[in-house]
Amino acid sequence: MQKFIAVGDVHADWAALWAALRAASCADADLRPTLPVQLGLYQVVLIGDLVHPKSEHDYARLTGLSRFDPRNPDHLFLAAREQVRHLEQLRAYQATAPHAVHILLGNHDDAVLNLSYVLGTSGGLVHVEFDPARGGLHLPDHLRTWMQGFPRELRVGSVQFAHVSPLPAHTHYDDLFYADPSPKRWFRDHPEYVRLAGLSFGVYGHTQLESGVLLNEAAGFAMIDALHRREYLELLLDRTQPQPVQSVRAVPF
Repeated sequence: MQKFIAVGDVHADWAALWAALRAASCADADLRPTLPVQLGLYQVVLIGDLVHPKSEHDYARLTGLSRFDPRNPDHLFLAAREQVRHLEQLRAYQATAPHAVHILLGNHDDAVLNLSYVLGTSGGLVHVEFDPARGGLHLPDHLRTWMQGFPRELRVGSVQFAHVSPLPAHTHYDDLFYADPSPKRWFRDHPEYVRLAGLSFGVYGHTQLESGVLLNEAAGFAMIDALHRREYLELLLDRTQPQPVQSVRAVPF
């Protein structure tokens, strides 16, 4: 039996991430993996989108500015610097227990690596702090190499963890991905996709729900972009069983 602690999209809310990992007994006071993580009894899964705060308010909180201006190179410098600092800390955490800490590649992480798309919000905020052509900074090479190694999914028997959905097309963040509304709607329009993919259970992020973690046990999936609601997902898996998920629950912290 293994316990999986799955945490939704981070979006540079590092305080919430570490609070969740501490609450789950996966990180100690010095933000190092606890003994159960080091032994592999606890498996940590971060569902992707480590970077890019979700709002100007979140950027201001990250940088310590009273108001964040995405057109100000000094503000972009601060936003990039603070994210780099926290990415370094997370990289060190994973390096201590690489067999038990899994970080998936989200579309915002991919956008930092490839710079093919300028992502933003419906309110006009753009995420360009790692785009030198738009006043931002280069992501340091060692962090780039680390993030390029993030997998697009994690399979544990018939259980899948992925950033968006069970569809293979939703693991490639290209023109079609950004033009297609289904990455944000599949779980409502076609919840049967999980079973059609031959999965017993799936865990996904990408779409933030105001109510927090969404559990659809009948269809066999959870949507966990829920750090804003201070929730993570806990699964107990027994790989020897045909239905490996022994229990699943949203955990407040």
